[in-house]
This record gives sequence, C-alpha cells and structure tokens, in this order.
Amino acid sequence: MSELFNSFPGNCPESFLCYYSNQSGRIQIIRITNIPSFYLERVVFPGQRLVFEAVEKAKLEVHTSDKITTIITDVIPCEQLSCNNNNRKSLAEVPCLTMV
Repeated sequence: MSELFNSFPGNCPESFLCYYSNQSGRIQIIRITNIPSFYLERVVFPGQRLVFEAVEKAKLEVHTSDKITTIITDVIPCEQLSCNNNNRKSLAEVPCLTMV
C-alpha cells in the first residue's frame, strides 16, 4: 500500500514530489530538517525507493549506518530529486515504490 505522510499544510503550491533510492548495501536514515514547521525522517533499507513531498529550499540529509552509529554521508537539494526532472523514470516504471 502506498501512503503519503508529512505533506505540507494546505496543499502548499510550491511543494513537489521527490524520489530517493537507497542504492547502498546499508540502512540509511533520511531527514529534512531545514524547513520551519516541517520535519521528515524515515529509515530507508537497501534497495528501497521512496517518494516524498518537499519545497524549493529543502535539503535531504542522508545518514548511513555504521555498526552502532550513523554518519552523515550526503546532503542533497530536494530540487535535484524532483520527480519532474526529465532524467527520471516515470513513477509507474519504478517497482517497490514507497510513498512517505
């Protein structure tokens, strides 16, 4: 079942859908913390794909597990993860997609 969590209040007109895929062999935690009144945090297992809602200035922090701790391994502007980018597959073509 696909569900959409943590959407912006009032169907924010500036929001857009983003796509992230954990292509590593380790568990990751993704976070958006730089937007006031909004917080997203999800565990992403190896090979898992997620679609989430973001706004223009949002940055996705990627924390990768390393035994007993996590290390921030990347900070990605959500604009680069937009599902509207021409270089992305259609969402219908992406198997095992989880909406968050």
